[in-house]
Amino acid sequence: MSSRLKEGKENLVERTKIQVKDLSVWFGSTQVLRGVNLDIKENRVTAIMGPSGCGKSTLIRTLNRMNDIIANCRTDGAVLLNGRNILDSTIDVVELRRKVGMVFQKPNPFPKSIYDNVAFGPKIHGMARGRELDELVERSLRDAALWDEVKDRLKMSALSLSGGQQQRLCIARALAVEPEVILMDEPCSALDPAATAKIESLMVSLKKNYTVVVVTHNMQQAARVSDFTAFLYLGEVIEYNDTKVVFNNPSNRLTEDFITGRFG
Repeated sequence: MSSRLKEGKENLVERTKIQVKDLSVWFGSTQVLRGVNLDIKENRVTAIMGPSGCGKSTLIRTLNRMNDIIANCRTDGAVLLNGRNILDSTIDVVELRRKVGMVFQKPNPFPKSIYDNVAFGPKIHGMARGRELDELVERSLRDAALWDEVKDRLKMSALSLSGGQQQRLCIARALAVEPEVILMDEPCSALDPAATAKIESLMVSLKKNYTVVVVTHNMQQAARVSDFTAFLYLGEVIEYNDTKVVFNNPSNRLTEDFITGRFG
């Protein structure tokens, strides 16, 4: 087999970026996730959907150990990032969160300038300064589709931006530390349709360079932006497959009922 043909065949194989193995999570005596198994593919958008209280946010927050800040949280199982278990006690959580960035449901810009919001992470990690930092800020804002809107007012407060712009600024802030994975926990739930459309377009473009995982309560959004979709119910993954398969030919009745609005 020629090397070019062999390379072409290898490129057809989806590479796993994060592997979730038998993951269970408790808050006190309440079990929120039950034996979750999930292979999240590299440079793809994976949507996690399901009814309220099914464990979506708990799952995504486990992927960069945000649940660690909750005193009564207990986790069992494994989450492998590039083959290494991030739940291991020897893991540097600060470095993990640089590699696996998080964008929250409600935009949360710092009460600083637009520039300082994006530069904050690189400064903390000693990644760049001077002209190099300026270039990193510009690149991050461009990647977040915000540069053209703010390039002439970088010294203005980030709080002066609209809600949609603030959310894209938060995405730029996450991108500035050069992560490998971007987690988004219902990033459009507080936005109007126009701002939502910009964030959705951004999600699709980001997968060229990043692995994206998005929690969404909006089934139409999952269908529009994701390559793979997981349906959670009562802390379990009921179905996980190519998004087109999940929406057009679901294998589980619960999934079908949820998608068609017959759920519950």
